[in-house]
Amino acid sequence: QVQLVESGGGRVQPGGSLRLSCVASGGTFSRYTMKWFRQAPGKEREFVAAIPWIESNTRYADSVKGRFTISRDNAKNTAYLQMNSLKPEDTAAYYCNAIGGGIDSWGQGTQVTVSS
Repeated sequence: QVQLVESGGGRVQPGGSLRLSCVASGGTFSRYTMKWFRQAPGKEREFVAAIPWIESNTRYADSVKGRFTISRDNAKNTAYLQMNSLKPEDTAAYYCNAIGGGIDSWGQGTQVTVSS
């Protein structure tokens, strides 16, 4: 299995920025599509962004397009989510997901709170 550990969450004012990291251990990181999801209290988990091993084929939820950027560093076994122009509705627990080659692993999540 692949173990994923997220970090970088916190509290930020509207319009601010945060950068989330997801470090993977075990497996072959470069083979996996890395995704970010989020879950707000009382809501279902929703897709945020994805980056396959072909890094140019990134995908985003409409709600974050133009504000969030997903990237990866295969040498560091790390995926990132740069979040700019944050809004209160971005408040959620953010989870990374590694999928591919029979692997479907999740991290424990990191909390992002956008509030003035």
